[in-house]
Amino acid sequence: MSLTSWFLVSSGGTRHRLPREMIFVGRDDCELMLQSRSVDKQHAVINYDTSTDEHLVKDLGRLNGTFVNDVRIPEQSYITLKLEDKLRFGYDILTIKLYIYMHSSC
Repeated sequence: MSLTSWFLVSSGGTRHRLPREMIFVGRDDCELMLQSRSVDKQHAVINYDTSTDEHLVKDLGRLNGTFVNDVRIPEQSYITLKLEDKLRFGYDILTIKLYIYMHSSC
């Protein structure tokens, strides 16, 4: 049986598997923690929509914003993520791309 997993991959190659549930992105006590002065403690949310099998990102109204493909997304609005989208939280040079990987299950 083949399963699909979605990952965020940093420019340095670090992979963060996206669970099929909501996660918080930020500096402290978040499922995806980024060490950056331009990222707030709770900066954004990545949610999973079971009906469409898609992940969505929402900026939590933070000063430095959340960007998809270098375009700042509106505050408090979910944006559907697509394969190879570039995500940026705040103004750091760290960018994260969305990838899909197939793997076998026993």
